Amino acid sequence: MTIKTPSGATLLKPGNLLTHERGGGARTTPLVTREVGTASFITGYTSFDPGVEIPFHSHNCQESVVLMEGDAMLDIDGLAYQLKPHDVTFIPPNVNHRFRNLSKTQPMKILWIYATVDATRTLTESGKTNPVSAEHAKP
Repeated sequence: MTIKTPSGATLLKPGNLLTHERGGGARTTPLVTREVGTASFITGYTSFDPGVEIPFHSHNCQESVVLMEGDAMLDIDGLAYQLKPHDVTFIPPNVNHRFRNLSKTQPMKILWIYATVDATRTLTESGKTNPVSAEHAKP
């Protein structure tokens, strides 16, 4: 559910928004997007099934991630950092990283914020680049 106020502000109810399967046990719910009216950043949730890790990748812009629930590991710069709920990351553009769900029994959820509506994801292994918005294609 999305509520527009008279000023153009938007209230989002994530429980009523579309969630998109990304494959491999990860799914994304876009929140603030072009369709909502932003011209400068995008946000969303990504949920990870137990034990899921996404592949190493980088973005063409700054990124901040907040661990909303679960136990996670951030792999970056050849190091691993354990995260607890409400820990916040800042990742500069073009820095390879990934997040892993450390639990084998509980899900994990992150809130991501990209500093441009034209954010891309480049997979480290293949070098393939796609717009982040391509992960939000209609199911």
